[in-house]
Amino acid sequence: MTESLRGPFARQAFKLSAGKQDRLISIASPLLLLLVWEIAARTGLIDTRFFPAPTTISHTMVALMGSGELWSNTWTSLRRLFWGFLLGGIPALLLGILMGLYRPLRAAVDPLIAAIYPIPKSALLPLILLIFGLGEASKIVIVAIGVFFPICINSLAGVREINKIYLDVGKNFRASRWQTFFTIALPGALPFIMSGVRLGVGMGLILIAIAEMIGAKSGLGYMIWNAWEILSVETMYVGMITIAVIGYSFTMLLKELERWIIPWKVE
Repeated sequence: MTESLRGPFARQAFKLSAGKQDRLISIASPLLLLLVWEIAARTGLIDTRFFPAPTTISHTMVALMGSGELWSNTWTSLRRLFWGFLLGGIPALLLGILMGLYRPLRAAVDPLIAAIYPIPKSALLPLILLIFGLGEASKIVIVAIGVFFPICINSLAGVREINKIYLDVGKNFRASRWQTFFTIALPGALPFIMSGVRLGVGMGLILIAIAEMIGAKSGLGYMIWNAWEILSVETMYVGMITIAVIGYSFTMLLKELERWIIPWKVE
């Protein structure tokens, strides 16, 4: 009896250890890359004029943090990303779910999304600068446009993947449109929505950096571009690494949030 029970418990322990192992690997892999980079720089395998050692970059990062320049630019970019994400993400979520629920709306809007989505969002920046000027509005709008499409498309796909029987049950029990939206469509589409949110955050970081390089006097993108103009390679890497850390942190945070709000999703 004891031997027969040992197998299931051992498998359960293995599952838990496998999950922890995945998290450990996800943390260790960037550290391993930095170690290889450091060794290559110190042994002369790479040109440190273009690829300075991580320790050199870290010294520059500490100096920029001490002066407050890095904190100020990071906060500025995060603030623009936040407002752009709200401006683009909430309408995208609502529109995507409604398109999934109502065929006429889907037939009317889907061709427009299919036509506009392939246009490089950075190519829209000159037009956005003409319309909204060089102020904060243009940066927020370009982020909103970039965030809108992945969330909308994934929300639509999520609703379309819901088993039709659940929608039929809602109709049979005379669920209102709001009840159908919040109790069937939104929970059923959550796995796809979270994937769209992760894609949207990545796209938002890319676009905010591009927008700040062209039409801003603050932010991480501006810091990278200004460092290029004065040939401060270490500062360029500090800006890029900061963006990478922000993206990595958001990805890990969203994965943990996904485990919490979608416990039924199978890994």
